[in-house]
Amino acid sequence: MSAPPPRSARLAQSPVVLRDGRWWLVGDAGSVPVSDPSFATMLDDFADAVAAADRAVADLRARPSEPSASSTRGRR
Repeated sequence: MSAPPPRSARLAQSPVVLRDGRWWLVGDAGSVPVSDPSFATMLDDFADAVAAADRAVADLRARPSEPSASSTRGRR
């Protein structure tokens, strides 16, 4: 079973925050909910892509290090 999603999460250092399943634009003057369904869908897709990239990087970092091709060049 996976952990429940956070109640509030900023999207990749942007002024966009997901709060309780709804996107908000956040600025110094306050917050405005995203009301355009197309824009909200694009934000969902972008958030999914960022999460997939984060998982891929974590998987790469978890692998044991292998010698690079350049460091083994010329050795037999």
